[in-house]
Amino acid sequence: MPRFSRLLAALVLSCAAAIPAFASPAGVWELETRDTRFGLDLCGDGTQLCGELVWLSDADYNEQYKPYLNKPMAQALRPSGPGKWKGTLHLFGHKLSGTITQHSENHMTLSGCAFLVVCKTYQMYRHTP
Repeated sequence: MPRFSRLLAALVLSCAAAIPAFASPAGVWELETRDTRFGLDLCGDGTQLCGELVWLSDADYNEQYKPYLNKPMAQALRPSGPGKWKGTLHLFGHKLSGTITQHSENHMTLSGCAFLVVCKTYQMYRHTP
């Protein structure tokens, strides 16, 4: 029996090592275009992800998006795997079915689809002032 316990412990440790351990997704994340930032935080029971549009550059094309500033873009996205959350996104006036996936401490992707056919993926990087 002790041999089985050691084998089980080794298996659990090797599986745990295979699951990526990232820093919390909480913080400010900037799109790769460097013109938009979202604030993300864990919410609900502490495993859900919430966020809002917190900053827009002063580029002319962003004028149309100012009504969405400081408004929710993700409310209680549910975890769907390690570093991955799914749910409804509200991006720039569009309601999308989306996923936010954390790839590393400082890199995420935000993917969303409207009507299951119009899809877009954004690269996001942790913003450090």
